[in-house]
Amino acid sequence: MPSNYRDNNWENGSFDWLRLLGRNLPIVIFLLLAFVGMGMTYWFFSPPEATAEMIANSSSSSLSAPFYKPVPAKPVLQRLAQSPGPIRIGLIAGHKGSDSGSVCADGLTEAEVNLNITEKVAGALLAQGIHADILDEFDPRLNNYGGTAVISIHADSCTYINNLATGYKVAASGRTESSQLQSCMETAYAQATQLPYHANTITPHMTDYHAFRTLPEGVPAAIIETGFMNLDRDLLTNKADIPAAGILSGIQCFLDSTQ
Repeated sequence: MPSNYRDNNWENGSFDWLRLLGRNLPIVIFLLLAFVGMGMTYWFFSPPEATAEMIANSSSSSLSAPFYKPVPAKPVLQRLAQSPGPIRIGLIAGHKGSDSGSVCADGLTEAEVNLNITEKVAGALLAQGIHADILDEFDPRLNNYGGTAVISIHADSCTYINNLATGYKVAASGRTESSQLQSCMETAYAQATQLPYHANTITPHMTDYHAFRTLPEGVPAAIIETGFMNLDRDLLTNKADIPAAGILSGIQCFLDSTQ
């Protein structure tokens, strides 16, 4: 009797395993296929024994050095030349915001003449894309003016002195190297206006002009007396484009020399 019981239990257990296997047959087949696939992949990509030995033997020598490739340094080449800082020209309209300057018998003032010429120069510079500031005689901006150059524009006396009281004159700052600006202004203005250079009337008010002492060191500066308001009056008033063109040419000459 006990023997029959054990046989029945064994038969029931076997039947349960078969039934469980039947229910999970797709999973079993998938696992078998996966195992076979991994085995074939390992076999396909494994090197032959001789190759494996060669790799093992050479690893201590050929692969012992640091794994990098030296690359020689190359200089960085700039594709475009670096552009200079923005050009900024300061134009002091003589006596503007301060006083009238010289006054003619009919009421024409030096301040009017100076401002008219200054505005023409500034307009021509702006038309060329050059920043221009029209400054007062004692403009507070002069103390910290970081311009490329400053030119103060004045005119001479309206009083008749003699027939030699005609022409222009230029003085440069002695605090900052401004000889090139002076040279350009003298030559260009003479060519444009055909006026003589009136050197013997250059005064300390020009050579020690207050703006030269006010401007930051390093800003080239010059003062120009564009002509006498008596004998040169027609040029300075009715033909003001001519002296303006002379000053503009002097500025362009200076800018070209600094490139």
